[in-house]
Amino acid sequence: MIKLMRNTIKNHNDFKTDRAYPYAPTGLFTIRTRPCKFPGDARYGLVVTKRNFRFAVQRNRVKRILRDWIAFAENYMCDDMDYVFYAHPEILGDDVNRDMGREKMVAALRNIKYRYEKKQSK
Repeated sequence: MIKLMRNTIKNHNDFKTDRAYPYAPTGLFTIRTRPCKFPGDARYGLVVTKRNFRFAVQRNRVKRILRDWIAFAENYMCDDMDYVFYAHPEILGDDVNRDMGREKMVAALRNIKYRYEKKQSK
């Protein structure tokens, strides 16, 4: 069974996040969250800047890599949160492979989900 990906964030203002909500920095990427505008319609956005990745080929590759990791770990995402993924230059390192990235994505999303649910239960 193929699982459909979430909607993507397209509006510039929707990329703005606040540190009051859970976030997870890793060596390869940082995940920031914010509540959804419309519950049940959770989205994600990718930030891959020209400052960190000079060539379009690099930026496109990073986006493909992040989408793969997100699709793998989508079960760990909260349904009422929007996610913004900021790519770090280390994501294109020689020692980074698919399995390592997927593990980091799962760990980061688990951490965010745990902290969000803990905050909601208070």
